[in-house]
Amino acid sequence: MDSQVLVLLIIVSIAVSWATLRFRRWLDEPKRNLPVPIHDDIPSDEAVELLEGAGFDVLSSKTRIPLYITINDAEEPLYSRLFIDFFVQKNEELYLVKLARERRPLDMTGSGLRDAFLAYQLLFPDASGVLYVDMNQQKIKKISFHVEV
Repeated sequence: MDSQVLVLLIIVSIAVSWATLRFRRWLDEPKRNLPVPIHDDIPSDEAVELLEGAGFDVLSSKTRIPLYITINDAEEPLYSRLFIDFFVQKNEELYLVKLARERRPLDMTGSGLRDAFLAYQLLFPDASGVLYVDMNQQKIKKISFHVEV
């Protein structure tokens, strides 16, 4: 009888330990990332052809990410949005794509790249970087952020 109680206590302790461990791991899990949109009908244009020619698979086109901003807990939020021109994939790596705009030239300095693209990388931390596509020069520049803490 004593051996049965001992075995039962061991089994219960293992089950409680396992449940506690799983619960703690669940609490420590980071929040889920934003889902990567996938569109079936991607319009073919010069940018898509350039990306596909460079070996990228285009997953989706123009994506709008709404932002709600409050100041000092104001009752009425401010609204804004971020646009991502494309989501692409190459060798199982995800990239966000921003197209160059003539009216908004890119400052190719550390602070300029940070101001222009860091928000996108933070929204999609699983992405391997941001691709800056300049259609006038037919060039794709891969921009990656590495944070040292």
